[in-house]
Amino acid sequence: MIHKIPKDKALILFDGVCNLCNSSVLYVIKRDKHNTFLFAPLQGEIGQVIINKFNIDTRKTDSILLYQPQEERVYQKSNAALRIAKKLGFPTNLLAIFLIVPNFIRDWFYNYVAKNRYKWYGKKDACMIPTPELREKFLD
Repeated sequence: MIHKIPKDKALILFDGVCNLCNSSVLYVIKRDKHNTFLFAPLQGEIGQVIINKFNIDTRKTDSILLYQPQEERVYQKSNAALRIAKKLGFPTNLLAIFLIVPNFIRDWFYNYVAKNRYKWYGKKDACMIPTPELREKFLD
């Protein structure tokens, strides 16, 4: 299944019931000028395949993953968010400067927001259903 992801794309796996995550996906779509990203919910079939293949503990990472098929690699937490930002163009790409900050510091902030995201932004009962115009960007 994941072998069908084009090598020139990157797949963003997100918490499909999280309002903050859904807003972030829409933010990325709006700024993805080079059509770099595809999307899938962590709760979906392809999300589960990647989680199992890379032995990802969803108790520790449950909000965003970036799968790079050309590298056969998954980035998690702040690494995923900043690598996504890096590909979005000015001014969002400037956030990539934070990659120089040690991972444990970045992930502390990331974990704090992730832990409180439902309380602050709420959650849906089901995964987001993309509009017909956006459907080709979503897998699962």
